[in-house]
Amino acid sequence: MSTSNTTNRITVVGAGYMGGGMAVSFALGGHHVSLADATPELAAAGRDRLLNEAVSFVERGLYPADAADILAERISSAKAVANAVSESTYIAEVVSERIDIKSGVLVSVANAAPDDAIIATNTSAIPIRELEVHVRKPERFLGVHWMNPAQFVPGVEIIAGTYTKDEVVSRATELISGIGKVPVKVPDTPGFIANRLQYALHKESSRLVEEGLISADELDAVVSNSFGFRLAFFGPMAIADMAGLDVYADTYRSLHGELGEAFAPPKYLQELVSEGKLGVKHGGGLTRLSKANSEAVASYRNAAYSSLSRLKAEVGSAPSEA
Repeated sequence: MSTSNTTNRITVVGAGYMGGGMAVSFALGGHHVSLADATPELAAAGRDRLLNEAVSFVERGLYPADAADILAERISSAKAVANAVSESTYIAEVVSERIDIKSGVLVSVANAAPDDAIIATNTSAIPIRELEVHVRKPERFLGVHWMNPAQFVPGVEIIAGTYTKDEVVSRATELISGIGKVPVKVPDTPGFIANRLQYALHKESSRLVEEGLISADELDAVVSNSFGFRLAFFGPMAIADMAGLDVYADTYRSLHGELGEAFAPPKYLQELVSEGKLGVKHGGGLTRLSKANSEAVASYRNAAYSSLSRLKAEVGSAPSEA
């Protein structure tokens, strides 16, 4: 895991599974972390769980060899949230995904934190504009949405609120990047980006299962071994550019005819194709991929897919009751 050149005083409010993973990421990234919760007992129990887990994870090769010692040194449990945040430069609020709970915690945190401390809420879908009203000096407040399990998944969404200063967005992005994560600034739109896409896929998947077209296990096998396999290296827009936007447009037309307006060809796609922009093979597309770097991209793709195939064979299938 990467180590930041600048040490921050970080408080994670919420010592559960997500908050714990974030605390581990910050600590292994070089920062001192105070883990806080509703009671000192919960905070202490959360820290103990992380340290015990670290020993097992080191033995299994999931953490660096010295991780258990690093976490024991850098993660402390707080006796009270107010005391912990009063000396922090960055505060991550990671409590339950309910506005009534988050609002109360944010009020307390904002009142106790230094005026220049960043306050970041971890939320999967609650609009930042609905939470910022509970924060004193909301210009230092933003959303920083991690993915579970936080210590292993690299993606983090950075969501500015109505009043968030650009400097705060930059500081938060630099901090998250500095510990080896991949922060991306996204808009304060319902579900942000990751969950809007994830739930769109889940909705269509559920429809296929409900209609009796396929079982849940069979559907998961299709996804994880086809386009889901590729998504580890390329997003959907790059995949379309590589496949050919004309191919996508034709496929959409077929789906549109059978499944209706939900599968109508996107307007941008039709416009690009009409202009002769077909992706990598001709004219470019939506991403930075082009014919000029197509050979390098293909070489990278082949090596990446081959490596992932070997990794899947090595790791094997997820445990099941079967």
